[in-house]
Amino acid sequence: MHADSVFIKAALELAEKGRFTCSPNPTVGCIIVRNGFVIGRGWHSQAGQAHAEVGAIADAGGDVNGATVYVTLEPCAFVGRTPACAQTLIDARVARVVIGALDPHPQVAGAGVKMLEAAGIDVEVLALAEARACIAGFASRYQLGRPLVRLKTGTSLDGAVAMASGESQWITSAPAREDVQYWRARSDAVLTGVGSVLADNPRLTVRDPNYLPCRPPLRVVLDSNLRTSSEAHLVSDGGSTLLMHTVLDRAIHYPANVECVAMAGARPQLREVLDELGRREINEVLVEAGPGLIGGFLQEGLWDEWICYIAPKVLGSATQRVADFAIEKLAAAPTVRISDIQMIDSDLRLIIKPAR
Repeated sequence: MHADSVFIKAALELAEKGRFTCSPNPTVGCIIVRNGFVIGRGWHSQAGQAHAEVGAIADAGGDVNGATVYVTLEPCAFVGRTPACAQTLIDARVARVVIGALDPHPQVAGAGVKMLEAAGIDVEVLALAEARACIAGFASRYQLGRPLVRLKTGTSLDGAVAMASGESQWITSAPAREDVQYWRARSDAVLTGVGSVLADNPRLTVRDPNYLPCRPPLRVVLDSNLRTSSEAHLVSDGGSTLLMHTVLDRAIHYPANVECVAMAGARPQLREVLDELGRREINEVLVEAGPGLIGGFLQEGLWDEWICYIAPKVLGSATQRVADFAIEKLAAAPTVRISDIQMIDSDLRLIIKPAR
């Protein structure tokens, strides 16, 4: 029905209001309609606080008897930090529930739908791609055991990310760098390598007031030999930082805001790193790193989205390329698809996804 499409899209817009604050929970929006009029709106803003359905019922004044509920994600069917939303809707005596996508959480996964139907409520699951995209990181954590991985690079027109000397500030424009703030703000973690820490001393924080308050992303550094200095911004600024290393004895003692996690092998393996982040309830990780790490994620196929900023500059051959990995034949090259193209000031921003 056309009305269903209109109302569920409005609920998806509401869900985005919790984008920067609700993790590790998924973003969810809800609209309640009676006789063709919206009587309640709600969204999930923070883990442990009211879910979208509860907020929408409260916004409607508590009286939603006989109404239709449009919710972007299947109502939960178990008591966690909050009561089960499926039971809340049953108790509120709603007549119909339209769901954007099923919940991948193993304690839900269709159980919410069954609870509602068993209570005599009419349920329709639209299975919208937009609704699944809204919870992509949350779904990745439960379905793949790892967070959604988003790569971020800034290059010249000929694919350089730095001069041979390491000089890279700045290839892209200030507006392009400001655009990165959005991707950081929606991420639970920002991952880099020790090479980038030593070369650039980054902060990897969210500073744009448009995205504050947000849940500060965990800074993750792959640092096999713990070369990160105690004077580095990632250590000294008081924000949460995770150093993933492979040394048995560490001579450096870091402050309390820095956690060191030992990994097996000569250097942290990317799949094991992502598994560990998944166990820490990280839904989305933004990789802001040099050619070695970017190449590693690409070569191992451990990525879901690539935000590529391309500046109108040509830097020539004495440069570092965007991804450091070798293939011998063209047929072995990773294939991708471009899902979005946008100009950010003078730079081009591509959103790229694997062709799978």
